[in-house]
Amino acid sequence: MEYLFYALSTLSIVFALYMVLARNPVHSVLALILTFFAIAGHYILLNAQFLAVVHVIVYAGAIMVLFLFVLMLLNLNTDNEPQKSNMWKILAAISAGMLLVTLVAAMKDSEQLVVLRSNQVLPDQGLVHNLGKLLFTKYVAPFEISSILFLAAMVGAVLIGKRGMQDDPML
Repeated sequence: MEYLFYALSTLSIVFALYMVLARNPVHSVLALILTFFAIAGHYILLNAQFLAVVHVIVYAGAIMVLFLFVLMLLNLNTDNEPQKSNMWKILAAISAGMLLVTLVAAMKDSEQLVVLRSNQVLPDQGLVHNLGKLLFTKYVAPFEISSILFLAAMVGAVLIGKRGMQDDPML
């Protein structure tokens, strides 16, 4: 069990690095799909089968198909791409560093997670009932706030899309 965890961890890190470092965007998307499958394997090791299945269906299925369609529809020629200054790279590095500091601070203050061995796993630990009960009791406020955030993002995307359609002389 421990070797499987280390193998999945190594695979997910390798695929994630390849996703970031690959020059071809289609290869990056495929590496991201493999990373998602490795993460789903971690969910199965944690006895959260429902989360693993939902993770594969939503991320590796729907979101990655959307990414592939967008990549195929975009014209990704580097000849047409405007050259960006190095200031954007510096700002991106500063933003990534601030995100890293935030994540380290959040992990430092969080509780230590204890992974139970396979002989100590409770039979109803990864069931949907327990997940739903926890989601709608202890985490109901973050759940509802995230749903409002997603709704606002959808409305914003529709408004931006409509504005772009009105400026198009072909329509």
